[in-house]
Parts: sequence; C-alpha cells; structure tokens
Amino acid sequence: MFSLLHGWPQIIMKVAVIGAGNSGLISIKCCLDEGLEPTCYERSEDIGGLWRFTPEVESGRASIYESVVTNTSKEMMCYSDFPFPENFPNFLHNSKMLEYYKKFVEKFDLLKYIQFQTIVRSVKKHPSFSSTGQWEVTTEKNGKQDTTIFDAVLVCSGHHSDPYYPLEDFPGINTFKGEHFHSREYKNSKAFNGKRVVVVGMGNSGADIAVELSRTAAQVFLSTRRGSWVMSRVFEHGYPWDICFDTRFQNWLRNTLPTSFVIWLTEKKMNAWFDHANFGLQPRDSTQFKEPLFNDELPSRITCGYVVVKPDVTEFTETSLKFEDGTSVENIDVVIFATGYRFSFPFLDESIIKVKDNKISLYRNIFPENLEKPTLGVIGLIQPLGPIMSSSEIQARWVTRVFKGLCTLPPPDAIRKDIEKKKEIAMSRFGPRREHTIQVDYIEYLDELTTDIGCKPNILELLTKDPVLAFKIIFGPCTPAQFRLTGPGKWPIARKQIMTTWDRIMKPTKTRVVKSQDRSSMSVIFGVGGLCILALLLAVIMYKN
Repeated sequence: MFSLLHGWPQIIMKVAVIGAGNSGLISIKCCLDEGLEPTCYERSEDIGGLWRFTPEVESGRASIYESVVTNTSKEMMCYSDFPFPENFPNFLHNSKMLEYYKKFVEKFDLLKYIQFQTIVRSVKKHPSFSSTGQWEVTTEKNGKQDTTIFDAVLVCSGHHSDPYYPLEDFPGINTFKGEHFHSREYKNSKAFNGKRVVVVGMGNSGADIAVELSRTAAQVFLSTRRGSWVMSRVFEHGYPWDICFDTRFQNWLRNTLPTSFVIWLTEKKMNAWFDHANFGLQPRDSTQFKEPLFNDELPSRITCGYVVVKPDVTEFTETSLKFEDGTSVENIDVVIFATGYRFSFPFLDESIIKVKDNKISLYRNIFPENLEKPTLGVIGLIQPLGPIMSSSEIQARWVTRVFKGLCTLPPPDAIRKDIEKKKEIAMSRFGPRREHTIQVDYIEYLDELTTDIGCKPNILELLTKDPVLAFKIIFGPCTPAQFRLTGPGKWPIARKQIMTTWDRIMKPTKTRVVKSQDRSSMSVIFGVGGLCILALLLAVIMYKN
C-alpha cells in the first residue's frame, strides 16, 4: 500500500497482529498511530482475550471463572489516553473489562482491522527475509487456508491458554477415584455443593477458587508448596494497593536500600494485616520477592475453618491425599490443580523463538535474540509487579517505532549481554522458579522503553517549571498518563489526568459523603512544604545521571 508524502509515494508497512485481547487491541492502535497498516487475526468470535468469559472452555484461548476480578486498579491499568469511565469501580469484574475494551475499539474504530474466527497456523520467514524482513503468515478460516506476506508481525497471543498440568509429579494420581482437573476448567461453584475439595497450588486463581468453593463445599483444603504473601486489594487508608505500591519514590527505595532491610520491611508490611506464619502461609523463601497473592477474604475463610491450608501433596490414594508433613485428608471428592500455565508459540519455528522450561530469550522481553531483522515482536509476555495493560501499551508504542526505524536496536553482542544481565537481575530479585521467568520491575521496565521512545517524564525539568506536577509524579502512583506528558503521542490532557487521579479513585466508593474533621491549616502547610523539599532532593538523586 502507498501514501503520498511531499508528492512522493511512501510504502506503508503491513503488520500482522496475532490476537485481539489486551495486547492485540493496543497494538492495532499503536500501528495506526505510527501510520502502519495492521491486520489482526483473532481465533474466537469476539475481542477481549483473557477477559471475555465464556461458560465453556474454548480450545486455544484463555479461560477464566465467572467471578474473576482484576488485581490491579483502573487508574493504573487503563490505556494511557483512554481512561476508564469515572463511575467504574476501582477493581473491575471481567464483564466491566470487556465493556471497556468494546468502548476502546469503538472510540478508535479498530473493529474493521480484525478478522474473527481466524486461526494463525504458521509464521515463517519470507525467502527474502534477510533483505526485506518480511514474513509469510498462514491463516485458516472455515477450513480454508490462506497465506499473506507482511512486513512485520506482532505476537499478542498471551500466556494463559496452555495449562501447566504436571500430573507426573503426583504419585498415585492414576489410582485416585475422585474427579481432578486443571483450574482452567473451573467456571463457578454450582457443581461442588457438599463436596470435599482440595485445591493444589496457591496463586491468585487457586486462592480465588478455594475461597469461592468454601461457601458451597463441605470442606476446602488449599495445598501450597512454598506459601505466599497475601495482600488485600484495599490498602493503606482504603486506597487500592497499587496506587500506594507503584510510585517512583517507593520503587526507588526498594531498589536502593539494602536487600536485607527491604526484605525485613516487606515482611513487616505483609504481616501487618495478619501473621502469615500463624495461618500457614509464610513464604518458604522470603529472600526473593514473588508477586504477592491478592485476596480480600482468604484469611477470614481460614480463621473460620472453611479453608484449611496444607503443605505440598506427596501422594494420592483412591480417596485421600497425603502431604509432606505426614498428615492426610480422607474422602476427597474433587482435586483442582491450580498449577499455572506455560507459554508456547505453536505457529513459530524454534529457530525463531525457543521456549525451554518456561524460559525464553527476548531482548527487552519483546524481540527474539537472534533475529537478523527486528520485524517480529512479542507483546504482553511479561509479568510486571504492576498492571499488564499499560506495560503492553508501552511495548507496542516502542515496537511500532522500531518497525519504522524511529527507534533502533543495539548490535547483536550488546543485545545478548543485555538479555543475560536482565536474567541475572531477575534471578536475584524473583528466584529461579518457572513461574517467575517473565517477571519484571514495572516502573524500571517502562522507564527503559519510554526513554527510547522519548516520552519519559523529565522530572528535573518539571521541578523548575511545574513543581506540583513533579511532586505528583514522584510520590503519586505511576499512572499511564505520565507517559503522555511529552514526546511522541503527547496527550493534551495528560497533566489534568494525573492531577485528578485521586478524585477518580474516591468517586466510586464515596457514594455517601461524610463531612471530614477540620485539620490544622498550619500542619498542612508545613507538611506540604517539607514534602516538596524532600521531592526535590530525591529527584536530584534519582535522576542525577
């Protein structure tokens, strides 16, 4: 396809986008923002990806249970120039997420770029790849296959569709006469009334399912190998947890203070709600910061006896399970394996992307390590300590500019060194477990990409020109609008969006207005003044280089 620029024809890059979920939708928009021509292939009948609930499990796509609610709040997870409606709750049911995506698609007229019920069968290098970087994408719809040549490919297929189901790790499972299945198959608690259930695995899904089943089942047991910190979505002063956690100041402290002190501080903070050791939940190894588990009800269900925490399963019998502490539970009807997922790319040859033990070598978690031309990127294959939506958006903004040649990659040697360095950092912070291989520091990761794009906020400059905004950026939540203040994609109302963040946080909960007690005006003045001085000092330290 051609366009005219200064009277001369310009070739418009054709980009294949695989998947119409969170990452796919924002990738379509970012392609359009950069003047590229996207074609999105979605295997199901509608948009939404992970967040589109269906009563039945669909092959090849993510499956969620009916009650799923977000673990990150709306102000942190919205697309940067498309906020959630103000009346939406801070944490959203999956139906609200789907509603948001549909509003987003309508606002930016994205539907015409999506081909539904179309499965991508293969993505292969074009014979001229070494010079053109082009790809042959073979798709199938209604039993008919078609191959199209694209200039670039964005893989947005997610990492929650291929269940990790290691039955071989559980001796005696073949003798068990009860029902067992992966949590991917779970939809609601209706079929479990009066049953004795064991949930194996204590991630977010495992804990959610255990809590939900505890209202209908006769008894629920929750088996965990390593334990986990449990956080409530409702954090300090009733604010969403990520509003308080994902700030530049807090992030700087966590990455600057001695590790031993950060670990001590983390344990103290986590145990402020309840003592995890007394509930059998204390992580086995607290030296690595695993993503915490978010559940507002689990401690209550445990203390009321509806959920009983057990250690790792060592053996199955016909009707019982044995655990590593020597105890056992009898007359078990159902076992649900909440053992997570593995990521795979069945449409790509291993010479392009190779996955081994849930590990993968991608530059900045996006570009395959040994690709001669940077024309294929993976969007959303990360697990940030923060919202995935805004992370995917920054990835897509950066990748589309790489496709256009506006951002460039370093030489191959530098790419390999960067990948190895990031792996070492991730290992030291999060540990070697398979479920942590794609974990990243949210703010650190976004700052790296937005520096290349040219849209990272310049706090030192803001301190001289707009100190109130600088204060919000340093001490307030690192919301997506921060990356629309300047540079490519600048959004005229980004400043207003940041300055009014707290109003939108409080609006859906403050439905009965209560008159606040008067506070000393002098205390407020001195407090704000002191914080401004502290903000200036910290900004100089954080950005001196």
